[in-house]
Amino acid sequence: MSLRNSVDVSASALRAQSLRMRVIAENLANQQSVSNTPGGDPYRRRVVTFEPILDGGVKSSDAPQQGVRVRGISTDKSAFQRVYQPGHPAADAQGYIMMPNVNSAIETADMRSAQRSYEANVNAIETARAMTMRTIDLLK
Repeated sequence: MSLRNSVDVSASALRAQSLRMRVIAENLANQQSVSNTPGGDPYRRRVVTFEPILDGGVKSSDAPQQGVRVRGISTDKSAFQRVYQPGHPAADAQGYIMMPNVNSAIETADMRSAQRSYEANVNAIETARAMTMRTIDLLK
């Protein structure tokens, strides 16, 4: 694998982790978003899934030959929490509202994981760049 390929791999991971951090931020921003209608469903947590890019034989200059890409963004099917708030406009006949299935502790842990992965890939790109510059200096 050339240094250029290693930068492409890390760049694909940066794009994927950047999207993951954006989705986590959306989850955190909507952790109190309830339905507008009585008995309706609130915001549902979203999760990013990745898949590897392996030498697939596609020789497009736009697509990396190895790395990672986002497979999709799916919704978490876990149950909503019911909270008793009879005066709330979204309360059902029994006075309960459904709260989003977003847990701030889980989202924070996921954000830290994504951030560390992002930083590791930035370091990999910086190392590859430094190695390339050192090689150029040696060839002078």
